[in-house]
Amino acid sequence: MFEVGFSEMVLIGIVALIVLGPERLPKAARLAGLWIRRVRAYWFNMRAELERELAAEEMRKQLEEAKKSAQSVDTEVRHISQASVTDETKPADDGSHGDPTP
Repeated sequence: MFEVGFSEMVLIGIVALIVLGPERLPKAARLAGLWIRRVRAYWFNMRAELERELAAEEMRKQLEEAKKSAQSVDTEVRHISQASVTDETKPADDGSHGDPTP
């Protein structure tokens, strides 16, 4: 997020010491640390929740693709099955073509 180096931290500390004074600075530092921890925890929780949602969405897409594939295979199998049943019900062609001579 923010790039804060050591020199910036020292400058912030000096300004805080001047503004708050030595009596209130430790309490303010603890409070700032508490808020920073809360914000970081909130950020990490939100990120984890977003990753879980994205993973769930990806799984839903894969499941939908698998369903479509299964339906396609089912349709193809039914079509082939019906075609084979239709072929079995047709009279066999023995090559005589209606010619009564043996």
